[in-house]
Amino acid sequence: MWLYRNKEVSRLSDIPKGTAGFVYMIINKETGEWYVGKKSLYSFRTMPPLKGMKRKRKVVKESDWLNYSSSNKLVKKWISPYREILEYCTTKKQLTYREVEAIVCMQGLEDPKCLNENVLGKFFPKDLEK
Repeated sequence: MWLYRNKEVSRLSDIPKGTAGFVYMIINKETGEWYVGKKSLYSFRTMPPLKGMKRKRKVVKESDWLNYSSSNKLVKKWISPYREILEYCTTKKQLTYREVEAIVCMQGLEDPKCLNENVLGKFFPKDLEK
């Protein structure tokens, strides 16, 4: 179950139209550990052309956002974490920016309870050590 502003989000119709994905925060209430990530609502695949056709097909499919836990291995092992949607985004680029913004504003790389190991694969907690 996802929460957005204390309201349950359990189906696609609960999400505003035009949304490409959302930035989320998952919290382990027992340990206080947390993780910020992003999730796209749709997956896009390019398929080979149909027999007798020349153009490749593009297929859009709803992602597994409802049951998604995280890409982080430790977070996946949590039994019943608190899952909150921080913000809806309309483009993939905005989605990436808002995820980075949330991690930086919450000082995720400096907080030992934050499980985000890097930002964009460029900034790591060890980079901030003096």
